[in-house]
Amino acid sequence: MSGMTAASFALFQTAIGPCGIAWTERGVCGIQLPEENARATRARLRRRFVGDREVSPSNEIRRTIAEIAALLAGRSSKLSDVPLDLEQVPEFCRRVYAVTRRIPAGATASYGEIATQVGEPGAARAVGQALGRNPMPLIVPCHRVLAAGGKFGGFSGRGGVATKMRLLAIEGAILPVAGRARQLVR
Repeated sequence: MSGMTAASFALFQTAIGPCGIAWTERGVCGIQLPEENARATRARLRRRFVGDREVSPSNEIRRTIAEIAALLAGRSSKLSDVPLDLEQVPEFCRRVYAVTRRIPAGATASYGEIATQVGEPGAARAVGQALGRNPMPLIVPCHRVLAAGGKFGGFSGRGGVATKMRLLAIEGAILPVAGRARQLVR
């Protein structure tokens, strides 16, 4: 992350395994979903944020961690107001992330709907690519964005689409499927 203020990071336990969070003085700059164990999660964070240090989180970051843990345990959570450090994020991605952050838990939107909301109708593929590079999954809930017709599309986190489905199930999402809705089972 050259040219960027050094980030700090911490690991924390959730209902789905050890996650990680990275932040600068401007806000959260990364979330790491669980790898196979805490050691692998830490290693992934160290690769993503080279040269950054593991520290005890501030009170503000602790609140964010508590909200993420609540979300992953299937409880009500408020992550839409968490300050983000988007300094290294391209403008189009920032717009996509801002719209995506407004999708509430249990709800979904399509890549095409997001493209229209950012003023780029027809740019569904570009939205998918922006979400595939999302450095802050859960805070920018890219798992809530689906392909046309209620298809799952992709997911860049460990486990791919299975992880996306698991996150949606934890939230009790009701998915559109060929003109009708279906709820994922936890």
